[in-house]
Order: sequence, then C-alpha cells, then structure tokens
Amino acid sequence: MLLILLSLISAAACYLVFSWWLPSDSERYQDYRAAETCSSRVMDQGQTDCLSTWHLTVVKTVNKTSGKSSSYEATLKDRDSWRGTVSFGDPGPLLERLAPGDQVTATTWRRDIVVLSKNGVRQNTSEAPRDELQMNAAIGVLAALVAAQTFVFGAVRLARPRDSEPFTWNPYGKRLLITITAACFGVGLPATWIGIP
Repeated sequence: MLLILLSLISAAACYLVFSWWLPSDSERYQDYRAAETCSSRVMDQGQTDCLSTWHLTVVKTVNKTSGKSSSYEATLKDRDSWRGTVSFGDPGPLLERLAPGDQVTATTWRRDIVVLSKNGVRQNTSEAPRDELQMNAAIGVLAALVAAQTFVFGAVRLARPRDSEPFTWNPYGKRLLITITAACFGVGLPATWIGIP
C-alpha cells in the first residue's frame, strides 16, 4: 500500500512539473526576453515589467569556493540609503574583477537585479531567468517513471503478497530506480549544458 501511495505522490509531482513549473519558467523567460527598456513615463507609474538601469557602488564581494559549498555575492549600495546583495552562479566574468568602491551598472527587471556590468563586461545574476527548461522536464519525466515503477511494484505486492517475484526491491527495483535516475539526469544535464531544447 505504501508503494501505491508513493506512486500517487510521484504522479502529483509529475503533474505539477508539467502543468505549472515548466510553463511558469518558460513564460517568465519569454517575458524577460521580450522586455524593453523602461521609459521615464513607465518608471513614474511604477511598472516593473521593463528593463531599467541603475548606477550602484560595490560595498563588498564574496568569491568563495570551498569543498561542496560555494558563495558568489556582491553587496551593492546606491547614493541614497538602499543596500542589497545579489548572488551569482559563478565568479566570472565580472564578479572576480570587482572590488569595493567600484561603480557598476545594474539592470533590473520585476524588482530584481538580473545583470551587473562594468566597462562592457556583463554577468547575469542568479535572479536572471534562464532558458534551461531541460532539467525541469527531466525531473518531470523522472517523477513519472518513478510513479509508474512504484505503482506496478505496489500493485503486484497487493495482488500477490506472498509471491511478488520479480517485482521486488532487491535486485530489480533498485536497479530500475538507479537506471531511471541516471537516464533522466544523464539526458537532462548535458541538454542543459549544451543548450539543446
């Protein structure tokens, strides 16, 4: 019965990935790509679905890679009292060059800083929408396959509680789960890195 419950949870996760997460990320990325530079009239109205630029000063940077954890951040301030921190996925090409007191240009979209630039060198922040839907899809497929596997194994255990061979965890269930996971991430990660849609 537990396997049937796990299959329902995995099926619900698959449904959420393909009905909400994937379309939401895709729409957000398309909106970002279509965003134009804010006009002064739009800025006065407080709309945030356009790209605006701000001139900020670097207060400090964190460029730390240690073991499994890494931290890439820049703390920024403006001429007034605003102060904030932006995160990055990696140190280059801009973050590693920044020092306290440097003047940078921040591009914002929907109240998030999405790009920092200085002297023609630009770097996306972690808030910038990305066209990396392959991993979302891989996670959805993984959830669907796990749902199917756990449902079949659970149904066999309910129908034949004393004789559930070969639908047992050891060795076939474990091997199948490892194969499913490796296949999903083995396709999803390279597709994201290479940029294959």
